[in-house]
Amino acid sequence: MIPELSNDRIDRLRDAFLAAGYDADGVLRALGPQAHAALGRNEPVPALRATRDAGPLGTLIRLFLLGQAEDSRAVARALHPLPIEEALTAGLLVPSGDELRAGLDVRPHGVGDESWWVISDLDSDLSGQPVRQDHVLGVGQATLSLVRATPRRQVGSLLDLGTGCGVQALHASTHAQRITGTDVSERALALAAATFRLNQLDVELLEGEWFAPVRNRRFDMVVCNPPFVVGPARTDFVYRDSGMAGDDASALVIRQLPAFLEPGGTGHLLASWVHREGEDWADRVTSWLPPAGVDAWFVQRDVAEPALYVGTWLRDAGIDPRSPEGVKLAGEWLDWFEANEVTGVGFGFVTLRRTDNEQNEVVCEDLTHAFDDPLGPEADEWLKRVSWLREHGTAEALLDSTLVTADSTVLEEVSAPGEEGWAPVVRRLHRTDGPGWQHEIDELGVRLLAGCRGSLPLRDVIGLLSLGLGEDEEELGRAAVPVVRELVRHGMLLPADWVENK
Repeated sequence: MIPELSNDRIDRLRDAFLAAGYDADGVLRALGPQAHAALGRNEPVPALRATRDAGPLGTLIRLFLLGQAEDSRAVARALHPLPIEEALTAGLLVPSGDELRAGLDVRPHGVGDESWWVISDLDSDLSGQPVRQDHVLGVGQATLSLVRATPRRQVGSLLDLGTGCGVQALHASTHAQRITGTDVSERALALAAATFRLNQLDVELLEGEWFAPVRNRRFDMVVCNPPFVVGPARTDFVYRDSGMAGDDASALVIRQLPAFLEPGGTGHLLASWVHREGEDWADRVTSWLPPAGVDAWFVQRDVAEPALYVGTWLRDAGIDPRSPEGVKLAGEWLDWFEANEVTGVGFGFVTLRRTDNEQNEVVCEDLTHAFDDPLGPEADEWLKRVSWLREHGTAEALLDSTLVTADSTVLEEVSAPGEEGWAPVVRRLHRTDGPGWQHEIDELGVRLLAGCRGSLPLRDVIGLLSLGLGEDEEELGRAAVPVVRELVRHGMLLPADWVENK
């Protein structure tokens, strides 16, 4: 059954929310920072106490954010001018004895100065039941991860492939002139349309599988949170299961996405890939790319062993792994992993750019350590640095360039006691922003970076080092080139004119 969320009902709902102050800032003011933080930890009592005397706003918070049954008269006041009967017909409310409960998840979602409302299905914690097969996910951790991993540069056209309830498209509205959202689920498209109407956004919505709805079209940017769950070929839940076995869904998106980009356009997605004994995950994901015309950055953020992976996704769907259903599903899932020699499942972010180059530039990296900075700005900077390195593809061109050590690059030295005092054991470069890359480096490398101050070409810096150390200049240059390329790629060394123009 598709919710009957007509434009008139959504417009009245918006009026009610505005009148009550039911937005991201209003909820924070009503709850206060401590109760708001507790709500984020799924601890409802502080929020319940804080909303006792909060009037219509308190009613809406308890109804939609806490999953409480509320008195029908209080709900009528909070939703005015949307009549209760209309809200029931739309599926926004459901009866609960003499009281009313939320039938859909309708919550404020704010980032920075932006505040929206998102309409999705209730998760199992609020509904008290396992989610339905066509469940439409709300603002989950994976969704927020992709939000943070997507650059916000201004673009003309953007495709949100598999839009779900429309969260990625909401964020895209801050930097894209035209937005298209697609989904295979009729229910998802209905909730996305209501979300966009509620926020007064114009988004083109198309129904169909994968890229079929936008065949023969190209976009400046594509974002995608696909149904990337790895396992047997089944569709227990549309939001996570593709009906394809293993990691074929991620492979399909990565293989086809570049063809739907304008030249220079970029794609940003979440993906999963299997790990097998004796197989390098980087070789696996690289094999999914077209043979030419793509820059690709694969970032592996986590690897889960099969039992943990299965248990996590069962709970995500509201299924107790100890229940008969959970035991059956887990057994089938783990049997599939064993039959396919899967030792783990990798998860991470993929950045793609369409180019006219005959050779792909592909980097696969493990970034499993914790870092706070969003990956989106870094993805754009990574692509910019890759372009610069391509333009300076020869050793001669790189040696002729003038570089500067980035302000965010710091040096750590670890020393151990020796016969003549403390002796350095490890020298390690750290980048203090972005993904927090680290590189071990020798004494020559330390001196080289100290000389990269933006005043001399790299060739001259190496020449001065060779004189001071009594080393052969050509040998130093040959040794320095691959190290410098890696440090530029990771933003530890930068072209001097970039720093001057900031």
